[in-house]
Amino acid sequence: MKVRLFKPSVGKEELESIQDSFKSAWLGLGPKVTEFEQRWSQYIGSKESVGVNSCTAALHLALAAYRFPEGKKVLVPALTFASTAMAVLYNRLIPVFVDVDETTLGISLEDLDRKCDKDCVAVMPVHFGGHPVPMDELVAWAKSRGLKVIEDCAHTAGGKYKGKSLGTWGDIGCYSFEEKKCMTTGDGGMISFDDPELLNPLRHVRWIGINKDTWVRYEQSEMGSSDTNGWYYEISDIGYKYNMNDLMASIGLVQLQKLDAMNRRRESIIGQYLNTIKDLDYIHPAIPYHLQDSSYWAFIVRVQDRERFIAHMQARGVSTGVHYMPLPMQPLFMKFAGATPVAESIWKQLVTLPLFPDLTAEEIEHVKESIRSYDGE
Repeated sequence: MKVRLFKPSVGKEELESIQDSFKSAWLGLGPKVTEFEQRWSQYIGSKESVGVNSCTAALHLALAAYRFPEGKKVLVPALTFASTAMAVLYNRLIPVFVDVDETTLGISLEDLDRKCDKDCVAVMPVHFGGHPVPMDELVAWAKSRGLKVIEDCAHTAGGKYKGKSLGTWGDIGCYSFEEKKCMTTGDGGMISFDDPELLNPLRHVRWIGINKDTWVRYEQSEMGSSDTNGWYYEISDIGYKYNMNDLMASIGLVQLQKLDAMNRRRESIIGQYLNTIKDLDYIHPAIPYHLQDSSYWAFIVRVQDRERFIAHMQARGVSTGVHYMPLPMQPLFMKFAGATPVAESIWKQLVTLPLFPDLTAEEIEHVKESIRSYDGE
């Protein structure tokens, strides 16, 4: 038996929604993007959202919205995907790598305090694997120092912390709908926040800086406007081709309806995995999985002899992954490296196991048997 690591859970409903976009002959930035933005905002409890083509774009624009002076610093966790720190470089800012909490693998509040100085302007917490950072503590800490909080929610969609949606605790929340994540639009992302004055410029920036996108101009024309200059638009600032399109949004609208059910299914699978490994000495959960109101996109374990364990699972047809090598160890980021001993130690033990809603009972049992058959010696 071969078991994939990740697999998007899509079906006929998504195809029908895409077909609807085909029939309308509007595939680019259009009405479905607007509808998806509105429904997403309602779902998480945010006033405004802007659809973009990736969480990387979302993070870039979220930082850009504040126009921080070049050379200022942004605090980011050492253990995360490259996009978190890449967005800092895009804005000509300096990433300050903060160690992670040994238990949760989220950004360490203690090391944040050590690494923060007068040149820091923002902090970007990542809910690692979908496990919440203690946002009440982090936001209070950041506000006391005048820092903006950009929540990197690439690992979560639909998760809550103390009853409040992740991504709505900080100043801006940035989400990923890449194919492996809690829900998907194929690729794609979302920026959400409660400040319309901050939002409106981002709608232009995601579309080459144009103040009236094609759909707005089309709508005005369809409403019977007699203005022969309806084609006219202005570009007042640098923009990017970061927009979401209606094909992506058509998938997202259906996926959003399924999101809670998919998260509950992941909780069920994780519960079975946790029960399997609870009495094993050689393998432990990487994070303290709390299976209520959760949105874990990955199931990650800690194993002492990682390479041997991966080889064992591969021999049994079970795909595995490693999330992630600490960013300060990557050539691009080495010059920004500081002391992050926890991240540099723990990542050598991390292994990601198969997790997606469509895993069958037979596949789950095969993964569990493969874990149990590893001798750990």
